[in-house]
Amino acid sequence: MEVSHILAVCCIGFFSAFAARAGDAHALPARHAKAGVTCFDCHQEETPSARPVDPGKCMDCHGDGPAMAATTRQLPVNPHAPPPKPHPGPFACTDCHRQHQPPVVKCLECHPKFKLVPR
Repeated sequence: MEVSHILAVCCIGFFSAFAARAGDAHALPARHAKAGVTCFDCHQEETPSARPVDPGKCMDCHGDGPAMAATTRQLPVNPHAPPPKPHPGPFACTDCHRQHQPPVVKCLECHPKFKLVPR
């Protein structure tokens, strides 16, 4: 298969995944859906409101800041490591990991050349 065909198939798959999620504003990322995570697990409400999720709920499954820093320690710049002072932070999990929208890299707000691909 030619490289251009492989690239086309990858692009179609990528954009189809986001288009499918765009149709359902409440869809969970695949990892959470496969793990059986429900709305209540994070929002602690049967009918979730627009109120942000408490970062403590993320930590129930993913561990606290030091645990996440250990998980991502192999990255060139560890986004979960405590930033040196007077740098702002720490930041809430949902500042980057937006479960009902594509993730963002908060660091780019001040560091436009920062290289990190969110998941």
